Amino acid sequence: MLDGQHEALTQKAVEKALEGDMVALRLCLDRLAPPRKDSPISIALPVVRNAADAVEASSAVLAAVAAGEVTPDEAGRVMALLTAHRSIIEIGDLENRIKALEEKA
Repeated sequence: MLDGQHEALTQKAVEKALEGDMVALRLCLDRLAPPRKDSPISIALPVVRNAADAVEASSAVLAAVAAGEVTPDEAGRVMALLTAHRSIIEIGDLENRIKALEEKA
């Protein structure tokens, strides 16, 4: 029924929004600039280059939760990022070790 009418409907919604129709304006803005689902947080973390750095960073995240600087949910998302980053580092380290062993053989 609405096939092929996308452009016309979009144009009409924009026209209505520009005329001051608040429902149309909200519709347009929700599509152009949807509300963020989360907001940035700030935690001072060390640069993570190895597993020891990841342990230090996770301690900083826990300290931020204990100090009330971030919520446990926010900390959980940061910890998931740290865990993924640590895994990437460990894979790179394993690749380097395997390569070194192969070169010795």
